[in-house]
Amino acid sequence: MTTASGTYTPKPGAAPLPRMIAAQAVLETKMLLRNGEQLLLTVVIPTLLLVLFSTVDIVDTGKGEAVDFLAPGILALAVMSTAFTGQAIATGFERRYGVLKRLASSPLPRWGLMTAKTASVLVTEVLQVILLTVIAFALGWSPHGDPLAVLLLLVFGTAAFSGLGLLMAGTLKAEATLAAANLVFLLLLVGGGVIVPLEKFGAAGRHVLGLLPISALSDGLRDVLQHGAGMPWGDLGVLAVWAVVGLAAAGRFFRWE
Repeated sequence: MTTASGTYTPKPGAAPLPRMIAAQAVLETKMLLRNGEQLLLTVVIPTLLLVLFSTVDIVDTGKGEAVDFLAPGILALAVMSTAFTGQAIATGFERRYGVLKRLASSPLPRWGLMTAKTASVLVTEVLQVILLTVIAFALGWSPHGDPLAVLLLLVFGTAAFSGLGLLMAGTLKAEATLAAANLVFLLLLVGGGVIVPLEKFGAAGRHVLGLLPISALSDGLRDVLQHGAGMPWGDLGVLAVWAVVGLAAAGRFFRWE
């Protein structure tokens, strides 16, 4: 719009919603990648675990190459570290310092902010999957199966862990979130079928642990990528239930202040 003299006049107003979400997603991704603790959880730890347990005979992973068993579990661990642990800690401290409260008063709606955070998680996971896949191939990994099944497992797993992470960040204090998220990460690393096969926990323990989202994700990925199985509907069902419950609870109980 111009005046009679030909000079431009301001046109105040919010940017288009897709542009706002995209800009916030880029910012969230940059902040995540610049955080040393986040990089430790999302990149360094999964990479070290994959290399260490694939090259050193520490855990009995059954017949075949160790990397064929470990790679799917480490991919599941990478999803959990980003969508659950990393997101819970980062969002919890943003809530504590009033960042979420200020963002909630901006033209970007609250659901738009959560969408941007989810997009940031997905971008990070893509980078993780690429890195871990390259390393696994270098270690002799020979994956099989349907790529669509793998994609669905990763998407449903991301939704499940994201909902649980946001629920924790939106209901607990930041320090409690930090401690709880790291504790859950360690417990699920040991008891979620990532490195240690669930068969090692006995029949009863296997059935109970198999209902955890990390177990469903790692077992589903392993069935497809190691054994060439079809669509793992059971594992997808477990992840879908966790996703619905976690996201619904996060939407209901999340406190912005």
